[in-house]
Amino acid sequence: MTDLDAIRGALGQSYAAIENLCAGMSPAQWRAQSLCPDWTVRAVVGHLAGVEQMLAGWLPRGADEVPPTGRVTAFAQQTAGLDDAAFAARVAQTFDQRRADLAALSEDDLSRPSWTPVGPASYGSFMAIRVFDFWVHERDITTPLGLPTDDGDARAEMALAEVERSLGYIVGKKVGLPDGSSIVFHLTGPLRRDLYVMVDGRAKVVGHVDRPDVELTTDSVTFVQLACGRIDPQEQIDAALISWTGDDELGSLAARNLRYTM
Repeated sequence: MTDLDAIRGALGQSYAAIENLCAGMSPAQWRAQSLCPDWTVRAVVGHLAGVEQMLAGWLPRGADEVPPTGRVTAFAQQTAGLDDAAFAARVAQTFDQRRADLAALSEDDLSRPSWTPVGPASYGSFMAIRVFDFWVHERDITTPLGLPTDDGDARAEMALAEVERSLGYIVGKKVGLPDGSSIVFHLTGPLRRDLYVMVDGRAKVVGHVDRPDVELTTDSVTFVQLACGRIDPQEQIDAALISWTGDDELGSLAARNLRYTM
């Protein structure tokens, strides 16, 4: 579980990043298509703020307690008629509520058993998922708008960690790597690392494989966006943003089937 200072810092940076985007958005940019098929840029921001409104003032009393999800719909209804400036101000107000919540958190609060979108875990794990969600959705906005982002900070590390936790499932169930085979993902940056997965009865992340059957190379942003189903694998292959060596069939399967969430 990530420590309290890291959670506070990463979520605080996430709020600031979205607020900064809102401050510089033109009317056309607010209404531009995001990487989420059914959402405009404004809808993405509304989703992020709506979930944070759901969490404002809430701490779980147990893993079976679902947060007040009705607040998400209420937030959407309350902000639907606002002009862009008023909408951005309402988003900032919600983020300020959450900043106050984070300031009052203790390490013990992070350890509370909690509902999360991926099943029972701790409240700290839930907040790490929120960082992941913000990181991905920020790029749902910035990628189609061609805006710069910091892709190598602590938030990026936490987002990649969420994907890495699911990498055994991705390789075993989505890619379908056969038993006895292995793969290494070479991430070239901004976050540089090698991620090894071996299939031995089931697929699991391991520390190292001497001679993997396939080696797939891409950058860390493309890797996470492919895992989240945000970008077209074939377009990334054609642009040489993802490539592989070794078993060509397995490499092609891996490059095209990393998506595990949307």
